[in-house]
Amino acid sequence: MVKAFDVSKFRKTLTKSITGMSAGFHDPTDWISTGNYALNYLVSGDFNKGIPLGKVTVFAGESGAGKSYICSGNIVKAAQDQGIFVVLIDSENALDETWLQALNVDTDEKKLLKLNMSMIDDVAKTVSTFMDDYKAMSDEDRPKVLFVIDSLGMLLTPTDVDQFTKGDMKGDMGRKPKALTALVRNCVNMFGSHNVGLVATNHTYASQDMFDPDDKISGGQGFIYASSIVVAMKKLKLKEDEDGNKVTDVRGIRAGCKVMKTRYAKPFEGVQVKIPYETGMNPYSGLVDLFEKKGILVKDGNRLKYVDSKGTETKEYRKVWESGGELLDNIMKEFVDTDSNETEKETVNAVEE
Repeated sequence: MVKAFDVSKFRKTLTKSITGMSAGFHDPTDWISTGNYALNYLVSGDFNKGIPLGKVTVFAGESGAGKSYICSGNIVKAAQDQGIFVVLIDSENALDETWLQALNVDTDEKKLLKLNMSMIDDVAKTVSTFMDDYKAMSDEDRPKVLFVIDSLGMLLTPTDVDQFTKGDMKGDMGRKPKALTALVRNCVNMFGSHNVGLVATNHTYASQDMFDPDDKISGGQGFIYASSIVVAMKKLKLKEDEDGNKVTDVRGIRAGCKVMKTRYAKPFEGVQVKIPYETGMNPYSGLVDLFEKKGILVKDGNRLKYVDSKGTETKEYRKVWESGGELLDNIMKEFVDTDSNETEKETVNAVEE
């Protein structure tokens, strides 16, 4: 009789002999909201989830598109609300304490460590040193941690600095993409089996390819491959008052968010999120457009109609729907329940076949 293979012994031998290797699956167990239900759904497939801990997420866009608002503001606040410690790396020297506090971020050192650094090598050393200390802790003492880098595009290489001192303004176009890729890849490997995540912002530039007009993300494609979620953002002007009436002056940002990559939902879907200067982002912003695209809200004259699973009709003007609240909460709940039932049916059918 053939002796049974001792998997546990083999696994223990491997994990001890190979540095940086872990065995088993590392599905996300902790999710951090982006502060917007529609964006949460597009990146994670769930209105209340958002970005996962233990993975790498990148928000890329032009200046003023709302990247820092979402990453250094909304996501940091949501993480702190869940008891997650945040390490905020500011490479742009732009994240003032008063601005963060205005977004309800707790700047107390017990909940937030803000580091100002401009070199890619320094960021890599910081993350590596932290993870060495983190792994040395017992499982009970290890906190949940989120690294936020704002932004990747502003980080420098030693060559950048050396050329600047010599008056050479060409920049390090060769090493920088490789250095950024190495940084993100190492973060993926180090964070995967621990409750540590990374969310970063990056810059985009206009595409010169007529067959591929989407804006390109700076730093090359390497770190994009290593990321679990990549969201491209575009800055649009918001010319509406608080009641949704058209005005001539700019009252905020209309952030166009397109999910270029996600491992948890359907990619290449987008939503426009309104960020008024006076009131900040409404978490329900973009939901009405999303539900229209999916045929859940249907135009009926000058109103939008919703029919629930019991056949009950609800008709309201767009402004009423966009105000959020119970109306959209009910649709989200029913949408999730319906989606779950369809998934269960597909699974049963697949098993029967």
